[in-house]
Amino acid sequence: MAHARISKYLPPDINPTKAAIAYGCRALPKLNEELNSEDLLTRQKALMALCDLMHDPEYVYEAINLGFLESLKSLLKDDDDVVRIKTTEVLYIMATHNVGRNSFLENDIILALSFLMDDPYALCRQNLHQAFKYLAQLPSVAPIFTPSSSI
Repeated sequence: MAHARISKYLPPDINPTKAAIAYGCRALPKLNEELNSEDLLTRQKALMALCDLMHDPEYVYEAINLGFLESLKSLLKDDDDVVRIKTTEVLYIMATHNVGRNSFLENDIILALSFLMDDPYALCRQNLHQAFKYLAQLPSVAPIFTPSSSI
């Protein structure tokens, strides 16, 4: 007679660093809940999944409307180095899109990022500087020069 054996090891095709993402309109709200979770591994998985999704400008726009920037701003102060690194990576990817750059200015993300300039991890500082580089390219940050007609 055959006996069922349950292995203590994960199957070889499951990656523990990837989070299962809900489909459709429920994906981003579920990720936002997971970002605010008390469990460290849940927050890390949510940030990994968010890094993949933020390459699409439609997801960036939806994430901003759902209040992700406040969640990400609070994660910048997290004690875990992976959470801080992945949070700055998400913000850096969001800064590559125009809607992300504009929302950074509206939600004071620049000030929150500036506290990480002396972070002990180089990757965190590198993502921070990449985000600032893309923010510097935003035309609305620069003062608009209008020539005066009465010179």
